Amino acid sequence: MTLLPPIFIFILGLLIGSFINCLVYRLYIEQSFIRSRSFCPNCRATICWFNNIPLLSYLLLRGRCRACRQKISLSYPLVELAGGLLFLLIFLVVRPDFTYPLAWPLILTIIRDWFFAAVLLALFLYDFKYYLVPDIIAIPAALLALAFNLAIHLSTSSLSDLWSVLGRYLLAGAVAGGFFLLLFIISRGRWIGGGDIRLGFLMGFLVGWPLVLVALFLAYVSGALIGLGLIAAQKKTMQSIVPFGTFLAPATIITLLFGEQLLSFYLSWPLFL
Repeated sequence: MTLLPPIFIFILGLLIGSFINCLVYRLYIEQSFIRSRSFCPNCRATICWFNNIPLLSYLLLRGRCRACRQKISLSYPLVELAGGLLFLLIFLVVRPDFTYPLAWPLILTIIRDWFFAAVLLALFLYDFKYYLVPDIIAIPAALLALAFNLAIHLSTSSLSDLWSVLGRYLLAGAVAGGFFLLLFIISRGRWIGGGDIRLGFLMGFLVGWPLVLVALFLAYVSGALIGLGLIAAQKKTMQSIVPFGTFLAPATIITLLFGEQLLSFYLSWPLFL
């Protein structure tokens, strides 16, 4: 018997992606995302529910606002699609056969991974659009990451090694956050932004030690490759500012889901035998 059909999980992710689009824009313009309905950023017309169906409405409206016919940014359906695919991927990684029963640690793991996939997607989008990592998301998320991981540990183990587990997550947060803080101080904010420091603590508290090293490695390698590609395509120069959170967030998601496998593969290379 299946727990939830994959299509329902995908739709849930689409809805979360749609919410992230709204959240990021409302945070940027400093407007409540709870009390007011969705509206077109161009003409300010209220968007009816049937014109606000994730992914589907964009296709039916051919990427334009029904009221003013202004083009809707492609980022909206892409974020919705990313949310749907991430939610489905997470469930497939944790429970690939979709079968009962789901033990309490698995439930907590799925909830944690879904929640932080949404958080990291929001941070990615905000940094990509506005070159800023908002503290209102990053700081509470870092504390919640620590709480989630301790709860998952307590659901499978006793209190005897709780301090050891807590120490590994605090160490990971200190390494990533402290590393970015050092870069910030040395460069006087030219190499890295203050928001990346908070994001570093979130990374460490979420994936722990030593997986935080995997996340940092993935972020720097992907950042270097994409940066060189943009320079080669003459889209950026060596002096251009690149939002590093757009590399840290995906690297953290990949590490959260596949970090153990990546670390084992890396350590199995002949150089480390």
